[in-house]
Amino acid sequence: MRLVTVGYSDRVAAMRRVYRLGGLSESDLADRWWQQFGRWFAEAVESRLVVEPNAMVLATADAGGRPSARTVLMKEYDERGIVFFTNYRSRKGRELAVNPHAALVFGWVPLERQVVVCGGVDRVGREETAAYFETRPYGSRLAAWASPQSAVIPSRKPLEEAVVEVAARWPDQRQVPPPEHWGGFRVAPETVEFWQGRPDRLHDRLQYRRVAEEGWVVERLAP
Repeated sequence: MRLVTVGYSDRVAAMRRVYRLGGLSESDLADRWWQQFGRWFAEAVESRLVVEPNAMVLATADAGGRPSARTVLMKEYDERGIVFFTNYRSRKGRELAVNPHAALVFGWVPLERQVVVCGGVDRVGREETAAYFETRPYGSRLAAWASPQSAVIPSRKPLEEAVVEVAARWPDQRQVPPPEHWGGFRVAPETVEFWQGRPDRLHDRLQYRRVAEEGWVVERLAP
């Protein structure tokens, strides 16, 4: 039985783009992944073509290996890894508690680039969480307390009521503390792949792979 397609669905197979903006060679790379990441991240920001350069897809899996993915925001990066913040009781928080490994994808499509990070995950310290929490807008701080992230709720009403209750508890935004169930995770890379689109799908893929505590090798992956 042939499915009848409507609208754009019958054109999906023909959708394609030829990548021509540039290439990526081994000689282009910085010595360390975080230096190379910093270069590309700065270029993504300065290009003004990427709406949220720090947006990344975070993939996790539960104890049985069933995966899930969502977009989150990177808030810190350095040689130790890449940090994001969330509710520890959320689906991703629960999955990372039982399976502390994750993959990240930065999709900088207008630049024909992506970065893929895979590695182990640990919680950041409470001092680091508190320091970041202080930079969040007042409404975002209230939401961290009010939202039972990933839980099923009947409507927006209980969520909005919870925000009102939290705001009454802490009318001064400077006094809102981070919840104990909320904080940061750091993904410590084992591999970091830099992908540059090329014509005919012969893309450049260069990967930093950790081989020792302080050692990294660079490998070219087939597209």
